[in-house]
Amino acid sequence: MEKIFITGATGNVGKETIKELINNNYKDHQVIAGVRDIEKAKKQLNYNELSFRKFDFKDQSLFKDVLEDIDKILLVRPPAISKVKKYIFPFLKEIKKHSIKHTVFLSLQGVERNPLVPHYRVEKYIKEVGIPYTFLRPSFFMQNLTTTHLKEIKEDDEIFIPAGNGKTNFIDVRDIAKVAFLTLTEKGHINKAYELTGKNALSYYEIANILTEKLDRKITYKDPSIISFYKRKKKEAMNTGKIIVMIGLYTVAKFGMADSTTNEIEKLLGREPISFSEFVEDYREYWMKNK
Repeated sequence: MEKIFITGATGNVGKETIKELINNNYKDHQVIAGVRDIEKAKKQLNYNELSFRKFDFKDQSLFKDVLEDIDKILLVRPPAISKVKKYIFPFLKEIKKHSIKHTVFLSLQGVERNPLVPHYRVEKYIKEVGIPYTFLRPSFFMQNLTTTHLKEIKEDDEIFIPAGNGKTNFIDVRDIAKVAFLTLTEKGHINKAYELTGKNALSYYEIANILTEKLDRKITYKDPSIISFYKRKKKEAMNTGKIIVMIGLYTVAKFGMADSTTNEIEKLLGREPISFSEFVEDYREYWMKNK
């Protein structure tokens, strides 16, 4: 029985990947969630079959024990960690020491052409160290609108993002998780990179229009300056590193470099990606005023 260690277990992709592993293939794999607060995580991840180990990228004393007898890893960089050399590289060194069979890293679409984002440096270091890998390079998460941007949509009826008129390709996290499941449980994915996208690219004006239609109330796309965006996020007590990464990503979108589409989902899953309209239908209650 192979043991699969999931970092970012309570986040969007980690949580959905755990669901896929446990619901579809648990007899062949033991799933272990790496979390900072085990008792809190147990309430968020309510599976009897799931094991937990205390883990924090900022505490290197945990690395050796947490990787003991692990075969495969889903590696998710916490959004708040931008200093990957200080916090992620030491963990990668420990992965190499433990001869982990396969590390699936949640990266970013277009990362190979964008050295400014942390994912670029992580990918490069994984190759340098010689870790057997699969890079998942998804486009923007649809679920960003139910997490990072939930409050502004639900309470203020607006999307506050400095992306201009640029179109962005969005993917549902549930599709990413299904691909993560395949790469962790099937052969043939070692040392490959998959650029995962939805079917169509949309501007945030189009996103606002779809939300308006589905939620039966007007949702407005605001296109703030980078300075205004930074100030607002700081006021919301967001980590500075995360704000800078977000600005970088939305600037890429603003200049039309986040709209490319691939057919990797169709090839890997045998069906079309979940559409943005389907996503809004499924998550509609998240944005309802009375919830």
